[in-house]
Amino acid sequence: MVAMMNHSLFIFITLQLLLIITFPYNTSGQSPASSPAAPVAISAPAPSPSSPPTDIIRILKKAGGFTTLIRLLQTTQVSTQINSQLLNSNGGITLFAPNDNAFQGLKPGFLNSLNDQQKNELIQFHMLPSFVSVSNFDTLSNPVRTQAGADPDRLALNVTSTGNQVNMTTGIVNATVGGTVYTDRQLAVYQVDKVLLPRDFFEAKPPAPAPAPLKAKGSKKKSAEGPADGAADDDKSSAVMIMNNGVWGVGISIIAVVAFAL
Repeated sequence: MVAMMNHSLFIFITLQLLLIITFPYNTSGQSPASSPAAPVAISAPAPSPSSPPTDIIRILKKAGGFTTLIRLLQTTQVSTQINSQLLNSNGGITLFAPNDNAFQGLKPGFLNSLNDQQKNELIQFHMLPSFVSVSNFDTLSNPVRTQAGADPDRLALNVTSTGNQVNMTTGIVNATVGGTVYTDRQLAVYQVDKVLLPRDFFEAKPPAPAPAPLKAKGSKKKSAEGPADGAADDDKSSAVMIMNNGVWGVGISIIAVVAFAL
């Protein structure tokens, strides 16, 4: 019996030793190190969709109160010009935008009296070919050049700035900037309380030069032939006079001979 117990104990101890040898005890109390995990691929964030190009009509519609100005921009196609200019140039644009109340202050029928060229000039007169912030109006040199042209008499626009107030005059209208409608460092839109009317619409234009009179055909020929005909007539008269003098000379000689013979 004792021998059997000793044999069983021997087998138990032997198995324990085999287990210890096969699976060594981790003295740190941690589980065996696992194999390194595969790196996780981090995808770059999807690029945000590019902002839509600037659209002056969309800007004015969003602001509200510019129905008449929008109609003029569309009928003259200046809105397309503005959008294209903003895409293709770095100088920017400044637009003075009269609201509907400003247009209602015009003489009744005034806009309808303008032809297409004058309507285009009217809108271009409200635009500066560069971006001007509110704080930079005092740096402008008068008269300010507009996109209508640079005629200092007919298209003059003078701008004065005092603090945050910006005033302008065309010689016909005095207007004030009422606030900023839109600005993005390339396009600045400022509301004005009057429609800017250039003197070009009200000053009489110089009359067109009269066309030169048409010369009759053959006049040059006659003037060229005139002196030649006159010279020919003078030659004929001289020849006749010489002949007459010769006849008289012969007659006198005959009379003298006859008288001497008698």
